[in-house]
Amino acid sequence: MRTSNRTIAVIGGGPAGLRAAEVAVTAGASVTVFDHKPSVGRKFLVAGKSGLNLTNAADFENFCEQYSGTKFPADRWRGYLENFDNEMLKEWALGLDEATFVASGGKVFPKSKKAAPLLRHWVLRLKCAGARLEMNHRLVDLDVGSSGIETTFDHRGTKQTSTYDAVVLALGGASWPQTGSDGNWWSILQKHGINLQPLQPANCGWHCHWEPETLAVAEGQPLHNLKVRAGEKTIRGELMVTRYGFEGSPIYHLGRELRLMDSPTLEIDFKPMFTEEHMIGKMESARRNFYKEAQQRWKLSEAACAILKQIYGELDSIPDLAQAAKNCRIPLTNSRPIEEAISSAGGVAWSALDESLMLKQLPGIYCAGEMIDWEAPTGGFLIQGCFATGTVAGQAAAE
Repeated sequence: MRTSNRTIAVIGGGPAGLRAAEVAVTAGASVTVFDHKPSVGRKFLVAGKSGLNLTNAADFENFCEQYSGTKFPADRWRGYLENFDNEMLKEWALGLDEATFVASGGKVFPKSKKAAPLLRHWVLRLKCAGARLEMNHRLVDLDVGSSGIETTFDHRGTKQTSTYDAVVLALGGASWPQTGSDGNWWSILQKHGINLQPLQPANCGWHCHWEPETLAVAEGQPLHNLKVRAGEKTIRGELMVTRYGFEGSPIYHLGRELRLMDSPTLEIDFKPMFTEEHMIGKMESARRNFYKEAQQRWKLSEAACAILKQIYGELDSIPDLAQAAKNCRIPLTNSRPIEEAISSAGGVAWSALDESLMLKQLPGIYCAGEMIDWEAPTGGFLIQGCFATGTVAGQAAAE
């Protein structure tokens, strides 16, 4: 193991920052973790409320395909994942007395399913290794000086300035700002001329216009076993009809494709297991009340029929209804606000970073986690990306 005598400030106490601190302090560096909240890991805890999805058991090739971004460097990202992959993350959790198990969709959870015990053990291990945690410190400025990286924090209304050999920025995006990832770092990096991509909501619901008659039937109803398409990408899964539009894993996966469309449109196949010809055959003897017959013969849900009726009206042709059910095109308007999104897209552009995730214009300052311009769907891929980039930044800072 390499020994480092460097002083490092890790700014941001989420999984990317804590992982960077862990790697650096293990290498022998003197590490201080700063966060502007009273405690670390707040988004980590919120994400684990319904079960902490640590990573995914997908094979490596499929795993790599889940990530994207503006001018996304797929080969570089592949190297980051190889450096700290899903198997390594499971071993890491086991080292904190948390064995893992694989659930549906390849999602990997700790046996306890909870985030709090894992975070508690993690913070204890960091402190025992010598890392210092300084809470209620908000970064207000940083610069590269002749003697190192100068950082300025606001601590309860008082400005504090310190100098470090290296700094890791792990300040998150702009989703769930109540947990600390409020995007306030943007102006600091912008002042230094760092290339930034606009922060946008990712892994979130989308709006569409529902008629009152549709909402009366469909609101709050799940649409099961769908094939959902946006542009050239298709996802299978379940959507939930909400008062404003849709929520659910498929629309989260398709967020980037929808954002790139001038007129975002969702295409839903309500019966992907049947061909149009098969569906028409099952309705052969029907002469009227086609939507009602479709509920019985195609097992098409009442909510799906309400949506089809709003989009296509009272169809009086079985082939037309079959075609609509197989390719229902629903125009969307906009996504939910970034404050509600599970994650955000955009951030520090890849052109601003070298292979070690150091800012080219600010030598000695590294970036990790969601503040970099990458995105991934839910299912364990987000946290894995934070751990992987935190590992790279922590290693580079310590060296």
